[in-house]
Amino acid sequence: MHAIAALDSRPVEDPLALQDIEVSDPTVRDRDLLIRVEAVSVNPTDVKRRMKVKADGPPRILGFDGAGTVVALGSAVEGFAVGDEVWWSGDAFRDGSNADLQAVDYRIVSRKPESVSFADAASLPLTAITAWEGMFERMRINREDTGTILMVGGAGGVGSILIQLAKRLTGLRVIATASREESAAWCRRMGADAVADHRDLAASVLELAPDGLEYVFSSYTPGNIEAYGQVLRPFGQIVSIDGGKLDLLPLFAKSIGFHWEYMFARSRYETWDMAEQGRMLAETAALVDAGEVVPTATARIGDFSAAGIREAHRLVESGRLIGKAVVHR
Repeated sequence: MHAIAALDSRPVEDPLALQDIEVSDPTVRDRDLLIRVEAVSVNPTDVKRRMKVKADGPPRILGFDGAGTVVALGSAVEGFAVGDEVWWSGDAFRDGSNADLQAVDYRIVSRKPESVSFADAASLPLTAITAWEGMFERMRINREDTGTILMVGGAGGVGSILIQLAKRLTGLRVIATASREESAAWCRRMGADAVADHRDLAASVLELAPDGLEYVFSSYTPGNIEAYGQVLRPFGQIVSIDGGKLDLLPLFAKSIGFHWEYMFARSRYETWDMAEQGRMLAETAALVDAGEVVPTATARIGDFSAAGIREAHRLVESGRLIGKAVVHR
């Protein structure tokens, strides 16, 4: 089959950064769906992983978000049939969606929304799961909760869907951060109640919420811990999705809780509740079909090749992308 692979950690401008190759079809395990990939989106984690590929190692087929059609089933698969149109976010430790075919554990897959294209569907799985897990599992927000949540990086992929889910599924007030007017306008379009300037984070947030916040969902954590300590109320909660070494001492005096969110933990360790990710995707699909949530694709590239994937990586690396970049057939 055709696949797009990283063979070395090259700059995205280099035509060899991602290459079209031919590889064997995936091996289908008992719990796998074999899916023909129709569309993918590129996330910051794709860029980070591309830049870690070693020239003396095997080709790396990247890609997490995907939407496509089931073409074969493993012997232990339940609830799916050949021909189903599905979406998923894959497994960080298996070959990804930048290929004609991908084998994915059925427990982390659901049927895609019927009302949108494969391209629009591919914009949501990784970010929706990250938002669901971060809000409802890490911070244990429930649907009756009120208060205020700050979404740091509101116009990014995760921010774009978290704002929508928080407004549809909780009683929270949502403040998003942005630094450009077009980013701020996008956050408001997604449903944010207010937009803060992340270049002067603490002062800008406290103008909008003088009594402080209950929750912070952070896409850009290094350098912001002190500001989070200032804007959060005692016993507030932070979820971070970007990793890194951090000094958490500014959170101590207010007994602020800090959580990591890594959506690949379930698939990496094959946890007993892996199917929760399939359920989250099914619920998100229902919200999309009901018109409660909109896809977040803003750049649609109709070139399912190394050139098209490189262009999506370039947009992500620019730091100016609003929403998601999608590559489709």
